[in-house]
Amino acid sequence: MTPLRQRMREDMQLRGLAERTQESYLGAVQQLALHFHRSPDLLTEDELRQYFLYLRNEKQLAPNTSNVALNAIKFLYVHTLQRPWPLRDLLRPPIPQKLPIVLAPEEVWRIIDHVRRPDYRVCLSVIYACGLRLLEGVRLQVSQIDSARMQLLIRGGKGNKDRAVPLPPRTLSLLRAHWRLQRNPVWLFPGTPPQGERHASVPMDASGLQKAFRHAVQAAGVRKPATIHSLRHSWATHLLESGVSVRVLQLWMGHASPTTTAIYTHLTQHAEQTAAAALERLTAGLP
Repeated sequence: MTPLRQRMREDMQLRGLAERTQESYLGAVQQLALHFHRSPDLLTEDELRQYFLYLRNEKQLAPNTSNVALNAIKFLYVHTLQRPWPLRDLLRPPIPQKLPIVLAPEEVWRIIDHVRRPDYRVCLSVIYACGLRLLEGVRLQVSQIDSARMQLLIRGGKGNKDRAVPLPPRTLSLLRAHWRLQRNPVWLFPGTPPQGERHASVPMDASGLQKAFRHAVQAAGVRKPATIHSLRHSWATHLLESGVSVRVLQLWMGHASPTTTAIYTHLTQHAEQTAAAALERLTAGLP
């Protein structure tokens, strides 16, 4: 690791950036260095401008990916190199507002039933039943289960925010039965133990779970472009359809603004039926 990369990592840690954000930023800066074959602190303003034109016109990065590169390189210059950001007039690409993919409950369980590995099935079941993000599920620890209050305590979620989510009794029973099979003192979904060791010191690999989910979607005959994050979207939509308020759901999901949570109101069948009935009344006078 170069001194500049180490310094940037330390700066991000001091500012409380999430681990995944740190890795994304370091990767983006590494791509910049590889493109010019020299250290980013030696680049000129014109070279930076040409690089972002390259990302937009030749690489044709998605808006989210392009914004990550912009944020990463700006962090390097402003915080690590402590230089003025030279591209003040650089505009961020607009991020399209797409509705999330929502699965019906029967589709969710059909997909999970097609997952072969038992630990993967349990992890995906918990992610759906508790509305977790991918890494929140994979990295669940035994200490996060509060069986007295029937809650999962999510620590250091997106934005480094803690929150508590309801833990359904059946999900608790599933977790207990799963834990008895490996009895890891820390992780609910541990990785493979090193040779000669009884317990793994790290959680399972998230990429393996993602691959298993993609295969299960195909095997289940579900044609929607669903990802593991679709389980969280589906959980939120199904709870709204069952009468849970947007405010309560906002707290459970860890959203800073109710506006973020309110998008799920557009996805509920009740909302669609209400809108369809209203349109029918509006057009009642048509011949």
